[in-house]
Amino acid sequence: MYNLPLDQDKRQREWETIKTMGKNNDVPSQVLHKLHRKLKHKKPRPKPETADREKWTTFTYHSPKIRAITNLFKNTNINIAFKPATTTEKYLRQKTLHTTPVYDRSGVYTISCKTCQKTYVGQTSRMLRTRHQEHIRYIRNNDPKSAYSLHILNQNHEYGPIQDTMKLIKGVEEQTMLLPLEQLYIHTLHNKDELMPEQTPQENNPIYEILQNMDRT
Repeated sequence: MYNLPLDQDKRQREWETIKTMGKNNDVPSQVLHKLHRKLKHKKPRPKPETADREKWTTFTYHSPKIRAITNLFKNTNINIAFKPATTTEKYLRQKTLHTTPVYDRSGVYTISCKTCQKTYVGQTSRMLRTRHQEHIRYIRNNDPKSAYSLHILNQNHEYGPIQDTMKLIKGVEEQTMLLPLEQLYIHTLHNKDELMPEQTPQENNPIYEILQNMDRT
């Protein structure tokens, strides 16, 4: 925040972002304010007499191959800065409230059995209502295509309307995050004995192994 050439408004917005991230991660506010005061009153380093490398350009670092491109600028007066494709702030900052109806959104969801209250965890890049309709169609066609329809058909249990049984537990815009987050919630509900017995964590999935190691530590 202080090392970059930001104007007062941008520096204040950056400070608000830092406070939000700290709050979301249980960082005591006094720690942040103490560091803020310390850096605010720190004497700036004297500027060099010559500033031959004042120009900057930014590249998104998505693979080591990007180094080959940036090496072309080594003997120029252009500095190179890298930015990640995904940022910590993106996942930790409080999200803006969505105006899209919840069942028109995509992400990781749960759908429960009205008889035993056990839960199925799923993920979809489409609208939740579309995925709910598919589950119901599987049941009505006696097609155990999903663990949810398999549970209802095998146990002769009751299913219900979307507003009574389906919940969006994590709205996801990055499709690459759907599977890891789905496995995370499957693992969580499995440990709480709330998951349908027809659905179990994928033991050969690297995500499952990581989560098990986290439990041991």
